[in-house]
Amino acid sequence: MKKLFAIALTITTLFSCKPTKVFVAEAKPSSDLSASKIIQKHYNNKQNFKTLYIKSSANYKDDKQSQSVSAEIKIKKDEKILISIRVLGITMAKALITPNAVKYYDKINGNYFDGDYALLSRWLGTDLNFNKVQNMLLGQCLEDLSDGKYQTTKQESGYKIFSDTNANTNIAYYFDADKFLIKKEEITQPTQGRMLQLSYPNHQTYAEAIMPISLIIDAIQKENRTNISINYNSITFNEELSFPYSVPESYERIIIN
Repeated sequence: MKKLFAIALTITTLFSCKPTKVFVAEAKPSSDLSASKIIQKHYNNKQNFKTLYIKSSANYKDDKQSQSVSAEIKIKKDEKILISIRVLGITMAKALITPNAVKYYDKINGNYFDGDYALLSRWLGTDLNFNKVQNMLLGQCLEDLSDGKYQTTKQESGYKIFSDTNANTNIAYYFDADKFLIKKEEITQPTQGRMLQLSYPNHQTYAEAIMPISLIIDAIQKENRTNISINYNSITFNEELSFPYSVPESYERIIIN
């Protein structure tokens, strides 16, 4: 459950906001664009909201197990994220993520974690912080692309920009040719046998933002493979949200060396 919960980060009826359309990337790239132009067009897709409430279903699979759960994701933009994992409607785990800390507890094992992003980074095989976790859930690039140097190639249905300036890490981003939304992101560290791939097959347009409605995470660390797919069943913006988090006194703290 601990690993499922961490990766789910990394990982119905709509209430106050109704989608204006379902976005399907059918446009073809019409011309060669520079990486800077692609990045500019990508960041033109604004996300104007204060809170976000997502009801989702998730399927988790690794080399040893497979499990289906539901997940409730609450985001107070740039401040905190609360994720509740449920099985058969019963809350089995919770995580509270802030810019300074990662906390979670697991009812099955009766333990809890209170620390930094080192554990999440180790499980997903890439350095993480609050902004990267938030970006992953919102369908944004993990890194700030405005500061990097990238090459670009035209694909059949969009554009790819990539960086191989770091000998240990290769990063590639794939954008659609219409709204320049991120469709796939790949981070590979060949010498360490690591690969993280985030895919966003579908998006939906709201007044506040264009949001992914599905997220697929594939993580490889040497011989271990993990896959989790998350479907956003309900998305609501700017509700008054509570972020209750309290660890039962009898739970044992996990210490990570």
